[in-house]
This record gives sequence, C-alpha cells and structure tokens, in this order.
Amino acid sequence: MTLLPLLLAAGLSEGDRELAERLQRREPEALAELYDRYGRLAYALIYRIVRDTGAAEDLVQETFLRVWNRAQGFDAGKGSLGPWLLAVARNRAIDYLRSTSGRLRNALELEETEHPSHFLDLEKQILNSDMVRRVKGAFARLSENQRAVIELAYFEGLSQTEMSERMGQPLGTVKTWVRTALQILRDELGAAVSA
Repeated sequence: MTLLPLLLAAGLSEGDRELAERLQRREPEALAELYDRYGRLAYALIYRIVRDTGAAEDLVQETFLRVWNRAQGFDAGKGSLGPWLLAVARNRAIDYLRSTSGRLRNALELEETEHPSHFLDLEKQILNSDMVRRVKGAFARLSENQRAVIELAYFEGLSQTEMSERMGQPLGTVKTWVRTALQILRDELGAAVSA
C-alpha cells in the first residue's frame, strides 16, 4: 500500500464542500469534523514518510493548524478538501525530512512497509473499494524499480537526480523508470476511470 491514503481521501470527499464553507466561517466544530474524517489518513501518510511516531503526531497537528489557518484560501471549485489536506500533510512531512533535525533523527528505508496499527482497521474497512483495487492493480503492473522511483518521488520528494544517486543507477535509467511507471499508471487508471 503506497499512495492509498491520498486515494482514499478522494473517495471520502462527499460533504467536503459544506465542510470547507464551515471552516471558512471559522466554526470550531468543522475542524473537529475534519479531523474525525481525515486524521487517521493524515497520520498514516505522515508516519509512512517520517517513520517516527512523535514526529508524525506533531506533524498531524501542524497540518490541521495550517489547514485551519489557510481555509479562507481553499476553493472547493478547484479540488476536494481531503486531497488538499493530505497534500499539506505530505509537504509538512517532506519538509521535516529535509530539515536538519529530521535528517538526523530519521533515515527512510525503501524496503520498509510498516503501517500504524490504527490505520490497519481503516484499511480493512475500505480495502474492497473499487478505486483501491484499481490502484493496487495498476501498481502491481509496475516493476520493482518503477515502484521504487514512484515511492521515492512521492514519499521523500526526491528529484530524479537524487533518486539516481540513492539507487546507484544512471540518471537516464531512472528517468526511463519514472516515465514508464507514470505511463503505466496513466494507462491503467485512465482506462478504469473511463470504463
């Protein structure tokens, strides 16, 4: 399971427009509802990136505070609230990793696949979702190297040059893996959406 939290947020977006309006009116109950709806997903995504429980908890808090403070700038016509919140969470986590203290405290292992235990229950509830099956199917079509570069780009925010250095592969090879992986995902998920 790699990009599952972001994809799940897209599926949970029913009622987000009204919730966004309530956040913009600064209703504290709206923030509580937002947290109830997306707190686990935000934590799962951040934890997957930083691999530190305390840091993940702090970053979730920072994420929701940032969303609360920037809700006025959110335009529901341009996107859904859940994916926006998770993009903020991902960016906070990557910023943390790039910071000096984050680098010293956390070293991501590409092979690690642990997930927070409280996210597992949520995953089981929605694992049968059609979208999740499509995404897992698309990822299954990727080679190990193609999956690795997508995960490095998404979870660590690495450039292709940085991936090349990390993986010990020529830059051209990494670029080919990225391009091919994105094309496979585009073809698989595009066909699933138009079907």
